[in-house]
Amino acid sequence: MTDEGHHLDPTDWDDFSEQMHGLLDACLARMEATRSLPWRPVPDDFADSVALDGAPQALDAVFARMTGPIMAQATGNTHPRFWGWVHGSGLPVSVGAELVAATMNANTGGRWQGATDVERAVLSYLHDVAGMAPEASGILTGGTSQATILALTTARARLFGTDIRRTGLAGLPPVRVYIAEGGHSCVAKALEIMGHGSDSLTRIPPTADQRMDPAALQRAITADRARGITPLAIVGTAGSVGIGAFDDLDALADIARHLSIWLHVDAAFGFWIRLAEAPWRDLARGLHRADSIALDLHKWIGVPYACGACLIADAAAHRAAFTARPDYLASAAEGLAGGDHWFCDYGMDLSRGFAALKAWAAIATHGSAAFSRAITDNCRQAALMGELARTTPGMDLATPVISNVCCIFTPGHDPAALAARLQLDGTAVFSTGTVDGRPCLRAAIVNHRTTGDDIHAAIAALSALLA
Repeated sequence: MTDEGHHLDPTDWDDFSEQMHGLLDACLARMEATRSLPWRPVPDDFADSVALDGAPQALDAVFARMTGPIMAQATGNTHPRFWGWVHGSGLPVSVGAELVAATMNANTGGRWQGATDVERAVLSYLHDVAGMAPEASGILTGGTSQATILALTTARARLFGTDIRRTGLAGLPPVRVYIAEGGHSCVAKALEIMGHGSDSLTRIPPTADQRMDPAALQRAITADRARGITPLAIVGTAGSVGIGAFDDLDALADIARHLSIWLHVDAAFGFWIRLAEAPWRDLARGLHRADSIALDLHKWIGVPYACGACLIADAAAHRAAFTARPDYLASAAEGLAGGDHWFCDYGMDLSRGFAALKAWAAIATHGSAAFSRAITDNCRQAALMGELARTTPGMDLATPVISNVCCIFTPGHDPAALAARLQLDGTAVFSTGTVDGRPCLRAAIVNHRTTGDDIHAAIAALSALLA
């Protein structure tokens, strides 16, 4: 008998099981009580309390700290009045999925395993929601920022050929990507990471209805081509981060097809409006015509962080842009090295967690109809907030509510100070933005726990601060 093996397993599995049950109970109790748990400032001594010196600590003490002070210092986005930025609100069922995924500890980069089919099932569902062909490709990602890099890299490989994977950017002409003013910063960051630089991004002014101006886009493309600049992609926005605007995707698709330019759609949260009731679902008309779509499951449908996706219509182009099989990754006809679909061939990561399980569990448990109700409710709630802002003394609507984002002017008052006061009071979390050069409060409602009563309460609290 030796002292080898099992160094990191519990010495008493029964005791470990009992403590794990207590941990799960504490997690579920917090989720049940989320309405009474708004964001709170992090205590000054918190960082010191979680510092590590390499010495082991008793399991009960570790669990107590995780479910006590650590779990208490959350962003607050599970709370029904958290509308700052676009933070998803989480789902109880995914706690179970995360537990199972951690137990399996699957590396889903490749090999013959069930996790691959689970992820493909999630991607098939996403293709269906988007209206893309069943043979389209895709991969789950950490979020839309990563998905944007994958999509634009695929666009570049299809445009210039896959030899650029060896030769790099040397010899390529300057490229240009076009996006509406108000489009997300992740596109500029993607171009920086890809080596083209953020100056390769052109922002196209909007029309009166806050959509990218198709005529201005065509003029920019024509001018760039005349100067020897090669258009790489048009990026349509489905749900802008600032005001929840949606570009006319059909118009952009017509231009992209006519001029043979890749059409990518940033649909980080707006993808899910495809499940909403009319008239909101029509905002994303034309999404199915995109060459690629970036989206997040950790936003509007509440899958826990992090879980995004990149969908690409041309499966062959997607694989050609990323596949690389050194000897140690060679596949086989049978055994664990088998399987005909390895996700490492479709993205940057060889080591990947089983994020697909929490997405699969959310979709399997709730289904499209429940998501539709929650998404439609949020759009109605944003409209309600806009109407209250328009009719309440001391505030005004900064811009018409398009989808689920409401921006409020507070003349004579600093929106940042108002937002901080509401946050510190535990009333509601707004963020701030700028509309027509004027600062405003901004609520982006993607929380399935939000009710109309929450909207009324937040506007009443804001009105009291303005009095």
